[in-house]
Amino acid sequence: MATITVTGAAGRQISVPTGLFIHNEFTPSSSNSTLTVENPTTGSPLGTISAATAADVDRAVTSATTGFQTWRATPGPERGRLLLKLADLIERDAEEFASLEAVDAGILYTDSMGMNIPQAVSNLRYYAGWADKIDGKTLDIPGGVGYTFREPLGVCAAIVPWNAPLMITIWKLAPALATGNALIIKTSENSPLYGQKLAQLILEAGFPPGVVNILAGYGLPAGQSLAEHALIRKVSFTGSSATGRKILAAAAKTNLKKVSLELGGKGPSIVFDDCDLANALLWTRIGITANNGQICAAGSRIYVQDTIYEKFLDAYVRAAKENPGVAGDPLDPATTKGPIVNGDQHRKILGYIAQGKEGGARLLFGGETVGEKGYFVENTAFADVDEGATIMKEEIFGPVASIAKFSSEEEVIRKANDTLHGLSAAVFTNDVNRAYRVSRALESGQVTVNAWAMLSANAPFGGVKESGFGRDMGEEALEGWTSVKTVKYMILP
Repeated sequence: MATITVTGAAGRQISVPTGLFIHNEFTPSSSNSTLTVENPTTGSPLGTISAATAADVDRAVTSATTGFQTWRATPGPERGRLLLKLADLIERDAEEFASLEAVDAGILYTDSMGMNIPQAVSNLRYYAGWADKIDGKTLDIPGGVGYTFREPLGVCAAIVPWNAPLMITIWKLAPALATGNALIIKTSENSPLYGQKLAQLILEAGFPPGVVNILAGYGLPAGQSLAEHALIRKVSFTGSSATGRKILAAAAKTNLKKVSLELGGKGPSIVFDDCDLANALLWTRIGITANNGQICAAGSRIYVQDTIYEKFLDAYVRAAKENPGVAGDPLDPATTKGPIVNGDQHRKILGYIAQGKEGGARLLFGGETVGEKGYFVENTAFADVDEGATIMKEEIFGPVASIAKFSSEEEVIRKANDTLHGLSAAVFTNDVNRAYRVSRALESGQVTVNAWAMLSANAPFGGVKESGFGRDMGEEALEGWTSVKTVKYMILP
């Protein structure tokens, strides 16, 4: 099988197979379809890899059907052992994964090494511990006794995004495999190289053929084929709300497969006047600039209490000028700001910035592209943004903050909840009672107090409203990959 070779950190040459990973083998697409992998730092192509077609999805489902029968019969401790082995291998090859995410997705090498890859490893080890603890319960029923147990769903699919690809893949793979399912992973056409590397480690770890199949490909036809396939029992998707709707509709029209969706966000960060201002400044900036704001949980709406509004803005602008972000090659440790993932997303972000300028919001800083090649955008912030403004309502998926003031707790809760989304929120206050009240009142899947994000393998992650349903991470994720069977015995005289 052919390989694609890229230059990683410190000049390391990294080669991965170009084929689809089906039944523990790398194979070309059935129609020799390919996709071009682009480097967003330069805008130049890195090479081509195989792109899955509907026929390739059928091949993967056939493989997974066989693999499932083997895997569901594999004892829990053995499933856990293989997950631990995979965690060790990813940890061993962390620098290669970080390099691959940098060259095709524009993710900072330091970010992948510092968070994305450790989170992936942590989730594998967490769910390895669950693999032999998927228990039911006994029931006292009239005339007899009963019990329940949790069964794997069968052949499942995970459609993952480009913005933290390895980490989000493992969020789905680890609980799916711990509970005995077989999984088909579709990687994004924007960041597929990590998946080719992951497939190599699946093979090295010793997973049986068919337990994990990995297909690079486009939403059409590969993603649609997975969503519509009658033999797939679940699709777990992270991505846009528009695509999530299509997946849900496809499931409804075919076999009513189980679906979990982690979709868009328009996260509010609420800054009260009794907060630690320096801490709030730090986290509100991180919340919108991390990975260039290309995070569904980004804190893109910043609400500041009117009594400290101008003070906050002055400090926010000063901090931005002192640390504007060093744009450049994401492999370079000195770089603090990588590129936007592709040209389409780059143009979309600039379009939203133009709407903000035209809509009367006050541009505090940024708003322009950076450099003559690649897809870079300055960190950008608008103040005095109207609640009805497009940049306040729609997910931009870029480093663009919309800042507005509020007077009372009741007002800011109303404003924060006035959105179609409900994925993530942050509250900055030193009043523990206020933190409790506001976090309970916010319509959001998760709320952090005096910080942003705080990902942890044991903490469930997911949204409400149009941010989707179902959970990644935590014990709660196990429920999404299993079904409950009840057995009842009548006690005969």
